[in-house]
Amino acid sequence: MESTARQMATFPLAVKMVMIDLDGTLIDTVPDLAAAANRMLSDLGRSAWDEAHYRTWIGNGVPRFVKRALTGEMQSEPEAALFERGLALFRKHYGAAVADLSRPYPGVVAGLERLARAGFQLACITNKAEAFTLPLLRQLDLHKYFKLVLSGDSLPKQKPDPLPLTHACKHFGITPDHGVLVGDSSNDVQAARAAGMPVICVTYGYNHGHDIRESHPDAVVESLTDVPPYLRLYA
Repeated sequence: MESTARQMATFPLAVKMVMIDLDGTLIDTVPDLAAAANRMLSDLGRSAWDEAHYRTWIGNGVPRFVKRALTGEMQSEPEAALFERGLALFRKHYGAAVADLSRPYPGVVAGLERLARAGFQLACITNKAEAFTLPLLRQLDLHKYFKLVLSGDSLPKQKPDPLPLTHACKHFGITPDHGVLVGDSSNDVQAARAAGMPVICVTYGYNHGHDIRESHPDAVVESLTDVPPYLRLYA
């Protein structure tokens, strides 16, 4: 495991709660997302994108993901009627096959088991819509590990806003410095910094094609199994 500790981070971190991102951290969801998006594009008479494009487009919720699939660009806006039609089609296709091809990353189940056995409260914090989040976690048998699941539409704001993180802290009755976020993207780092919380990032996942080290998380790990040594249970 590789540490890129900031001066303010002291390891092991004394925490009670571990928040974990979903897409790109727990589960490789690109195969199902890409398949659903390409079915949407086919319905609209448009050409499909390859999976490599979709890997750079994940991380800001379903509406932005659909806009990127429709325009081929990160921040462009499609025509409103086209977007609404595309969004409805994507939701239909993805909802019908949310976990057909998606799988947990290597080390995820073992890492969750270790964290749970160590006594940490676990929460899943994602920008994915609840209609997709809960079925995905249940079908892959990961839901049982989490005491709290916050989706992209659970609250008025989503990452990189700190609201989901601070809400989770209130839910568990802790201050942000006694929680930690584990994620894969700059969105996760920004949310954690804004919440006043340490953040650990995995080297794999979806960060719009950028090395996560450029975002300066407190630590970088190769697998979820590498996270427990960075933590100790806060009494």
